[in-house]
Amino acid sequence: MTRASFDVLVVGAGAAGMMAAIEAGRRGRRVLVVDHADRPGEKIRISGGGRCNFTNLGCGPTNFLGENPRFATSALRRYTQHDFIKRIDKAGIAWHEKTLGQLFCDDSAKQIVRMLTDDMAAAGVTLNMKTGVERIARSADGWSATLSDGSQVAAVSLVVATGGKSIPKMGATGWAYDIARQFDIRVTETRPALVPLTFEAGLLETLVLLAGVAVDASVASAPEGTKARKASFNEAMLFTHRGLSGPAILQISSYWREGEAVVASMAPGRDVFEEMKAAKAANGRQAVHTALGHIVPRRLAESLCVREGASGNLADLSDKVLRRLDQAVNAWAVKPVGSEGYRTAEVTLGGIDTAALDQQTMQAKAVPGLYFIGEAVDVTGWLGGYNFQWAWSSGWAAGQVC
Repeated sequence: MTRASFDVLVVGAGAAGMMAAIEAGRRGRRVLVVDHADRPGEKIRISGGGRCNFTNLGCGPTNFLGENPRFATSALRRYTQHDFIKRIDKAGIAWHEKTLGQLFCDDSAKQIVRMLTDDMAAAGVTLNMKTGVERIARSADGWSATLSDGSQVAAVSLVVATGGKSIPKMGATGWAYDIARQFDIRVTETRPALVPLTFEAGLLETLVLLAGVAVDASVASAPEGTKARKASFNEAMLFTHRGLSGPAILQISSYWREGEAVVASMAPGRDVFEEMKAAKAANGRQAVHTALGHIVPRRLAESLCVREGASGNLADLSDKVLRRLDQAVNAWAVKPVGSEGYRTAEVTLGGIDTAALDQQTMQAKAVPGLYFIGEAVDVTGWLGGYNFQWAWSSGWAAGQVC
């Protein structure tokens, strides 16, 4: 049985793990990174349609959820989005802002993975892929790990960067939570986040013809008696064959809970009642769905008219019916029954309790030498590059001290 000693063992070769390894290696620490996947940075590679939405210009503590979202403040302020942009620029990776401060590679996300692996190599980091961890134990000098190849590794510091449960087909597991519980560290409730929402069969039957229709919408959560989680997002919304998706829905999914409604305004900023009244005055012979089709997509207009019993010409409709259409467009309250789950969730909400971690170092307060970073921690960002920035920032913070 082979045995090796390192200063730092990083479990997980994703964004956070590679960042921590680079920073620790640059400090002269002997670092080993292990991961059971075939290649490092797989989530980076597939993100943003293969171009990686690597950060957001507006990133700050208010863009994060968790039992204590302010926990992220220290790491985010000490290693900012601008710091990571400088790193990207130094590597010669061209990028652009797409919308709402979201930054993407001009070419391929593989460039970022290559930058990170090159930086690890330059810092003397050892990277072992297709290597899992069978057992972790405390030792007199720190940590002892039994790897899947049968080898033993001793390390002074252990950095857990294995992420959450999202996208299990890429190998995601709850391993980080198991390690936390092994050392009596609380794990908050976990659930899929940034995920499409699903409807019950009866509602889907009424919306089946809308699959594929997209609208720019304002979508709000409607928690009953829980003002703290109320939120709204103005982005695209997409009808699917199972429910709703699109950026606005993915965003609100982090706030939504079973049994609650979401409220969608599908023509935000427009007074549908007044516009329909004006259309009626200008041409009362115009079909109601045609007039509404100038405000929302045609298929959606037709569906709403059927649902609200608004048929015939505008001249035939009372103000009461027009107001119902206005409500149907801009105050559509609907109760999803669930989500697409971890299979398609971009991130996991919840995780390692931040109360158990030092916000400066990401070290477990009661377990010296044990660090949790990235998605494994109960810090979850909005859609749009925020979660990658948390990975860079938390990995950087741990890398300064581990």
